[in-house]
Parts: sequence; structure tokens; C-alpha cells
Amino acid sequence: MMKKSIFAALTLAAASPALAQSEQTTQNGDITEKVEYTDDKYKVETNHFWDNWFITVGAGPQVMFGDHDKQVGFGKRISPSLDIAVGKWFTPGVGMRLMYNGLSLRGATRWGEAHSTGEQVPDWGEGMYYSKFKYYNVRADVMFNLSNLFCGYKEKRIWNSSFYAGVGYMRTWEAPTAGNITLSAGWLNSFRLCDALDANIDLRASMVDDAIDGEIGGSKFDGLLGATVGLTYKFKRRGWDRSKTVTRYDNAAINDMRAQLNKLTEENERLQKAIAEGNQKAAEVAVRKVASGSLIVFAMGQTELSNEARVNLGMLAEVIKSSDSNTVYTITGYSDAGTGSKKRNEQLSKERAQAVFDCLTKEFGVSASQLRMDYKGGVDNMFYDDPRLSRAVITRGE
Repeated sequence: MMKKSIFAALTLAAASPALAQSEQTTQNGDITEKVEYTDDKYKVETNHFWDNWFITVGAGPQVMFGDHDKQVGFGKRISPSLDIAVGKWFTPGVGMRLMYNGLSLRGATRWGEAHSTGEQVPDWGEGMYYSKFKYYNVRADVMFNLSNLFCGYKEKRIWNSSFYAGVGYMRTWEAPTAGNITLSAGWLNSFRLCDALDANIDLRASMVDDAIDGEIGGSKFDGLLGATVGLTYKFKRRGWDRSKTVTRYDNAAINDMRAQLNKLTEENERLQKAIAEGNQKAAEVAVRKVASGSLIVFAMGQTELSNEARVNLGMLAEVIKSSDSNTVYTITGYSDAGTGSKKRNEQLSKERAQAVFDCLTKEFGVSASQLRMDYKGGVDNMFYDDPRLSRAVITRGE
């Protein structure tokens, strides 16, 4: 979340109609806060660690591909599978889950050496028996929500398509026991039922060492192909907020600056009257005193003038143009030494001074002969131990 603290501002009432539907303004004492939401569907707020967790339970058929697939038909190798997973989405497009997958697998064994059921496989003579064994597979998957990655985040999308890949450990429960690393990849389809609940169809393929079924044949690996149907419960807090920019206005500071400008205007009127009465010398000295000391504050790392700052410079310009034309005003740029490099701070302070100079001369018609530019680079906190007040331009009369 991006935050901007702006010291000088006059009003929030001029918000454009185009932004009215995507902004909120709140008042808390002397602080006015405006929140503007972006319409970019690919940008969201990053959530906390305990947000967007989920738990999944599913079940379905699976089939094993081993050494005796020719002897045992596809249908005879189908067995039940159970999935239990816990995971988290770190962004709308990337997540992880830890999954238990297991129950039993079916196939065939020669001479009844491994996990035989005692039932002979027909048409293959003696020595070929059906096999069945219990197993478990615990693995970690990295998940990619393709719908959010390619189409942007949409909270109430009905169907989300996700690809995942993972590594795990598979082991048989029954003798002869065996265990080895598994590699898996799959396609997860999620269908939104409500805010907290999704229905899932999970299609998955896995690969494991050939010895997992107790026999070593001609191939190096055995394979698993499965499809499960299940439900996913999404814990609170779920979903993501649109990306936003928060701007805070210090109304007390604005009102204080407005009061100072009013005093300058009143004093200028008094001095004009003094000039008319013949006390020109006293008026010249006094004008040079009251027409100094303007502070324009910038956001961190920024050199552009806000509309509020332009309003204040416009008021200052009126005072300058109505005062003694021989008075020269120094525009001095500053930056906060606590942030950024020395070279960057010098550049910022110079560009900020130039921005104020250009605004006074080009926008409000102040004579360039009455202005002089200077910049100091990064400085320590100049006012009230507040680094924000060092990201500024100060204009003083000489």
C-alpha cells in the first residue's frame, strides 16, 4: 500500500467524476484521508501470512502402470484414492499445498512374490497373480492459477483453472515395504459454490521408482494416473483487495498557512496605504519582511507540485507582484537526508526548486528578475524533528 503525506492542501471537493466511483474520503479530526482504487485487475493488495489458507478433501479412481500392464487389463488396475491437502495462495496466481494421497494400488505379480491376492491371472498360466497393496504419498505442490495469471483476478469467477507440479515421498504399508521419491503434475479445476467453498476436479499423473510394487521389471519407473472430485474450504481472510493509493491531508496545517497568507495580504494593504501617505521608506522595509517565508512540501521522492501547492504559490505570487519590485526572493530546494543517496537528494532538491520557480514565473507571471534559485541537497530534519518537512522548497525575500 502506497501512502502520501501532503502538508499543504486546500480542498478535496473538486474530485473528478471519473474517479468518484473508485475513491473514498474520510475525515478524522484534522486529518482527511482519500483512498483511490485502481481498476487494474492484475494489481491487488498483498495479504498477511494467515490470509488465503485452504483445506481440500477429495476422492476418486486411480490406475497404476507397472511391469504387467499387458497381463492385467486397465479396469482390473483401477483402485480408490483419497486426497487431503492444506495450502495457501500467496498471490491470486501462485500458491502451495501439502497433500496426503493414498489408500491402495492394484496390479499383478509373478510367482506371488509381492503383494499377491492369491488369485491367479487367467490366460497367463501359473505364476501370475493379481496384486494389491496399501500405500501413502506425501508431497508438496507449487500451484499456478492460470485464470488469474492470464485473465486478471476476479473474486467471483465461477471456474478457475490451475496447473501444479510437486515432489513427494511414496511408501507401501505392507511387506515387502518400499519407499521412494515421487514426481507429480496435474490440472486442478475449481468451481465456486460460495465465498468459502469450492468444488474441485483434480487430474494428476505421478512417477515413482519401479521397485515400489515389490518387483523390478524392465522399466525404470512405475506410474500413477488419477482423478479425484472434492471440496475446498477457504479460511478467512479470503480473497484480495484492489490496489489503492492513500493520500492524507493535514487540515490544521492548511488552515495555518491560509491564516498566514491572510495576514500577509492585510499587511500589504496597510503598507500600500502607508505609501500613499508618503511613508514609502518604512513601507519598503516592512514589505521585505512580510513577503518572505513560504514553505512548499513534496511527497517522498517526488518533484511534481500538487494542485494544493499551486494554490499556495498563486497566493504568494500575488504578494510578490504587489510588493517592492526590487525585492529578490530566494527559492531554496531541500531533500530528506534520511532517505536516498547523496546524489539523488541533490538532484531532488534542485528539481523541486526548479518546479517552484517555473510555477511562479510561467503560471503566475512573477518576474524572473525577482527570483533566485538555490538547492541544498539532503538535510537533517529542519522543523519539529519531522523528516517530511525537509522534503520542501522554502522561498524567502532578501
